[in-house]
Amino acid sequence: MAEDIHCETAGTIWKLWVKEGDAVTDGQELFIMEVMKMEVPYEAPCDGIVKKLKIAEGLSLIHISEPTRLRRI
Repeated sequence: MAEDIHCETAGTIWKLWVKEGDAVTDGQELFIMEVMKMEVPYEAPCDGIVKKLKIAEGLSLIHISEPTRLRRI
């Protein structure tokens, strides 16, 4: 079963800490968005493996058609 990670607001991906295939733990920081000069961290909602990334550092997001996916382990 996969869980999607949706960005809550428009912004720019400032730091990306993971890549596809990485194992992550519940609460691990995955990436940081810069939103109106503020840093907004996004964390893994569960233990899992990063299945699909649709983001990259420096990418400005208004809307993502396919969210980042995390496969539960």
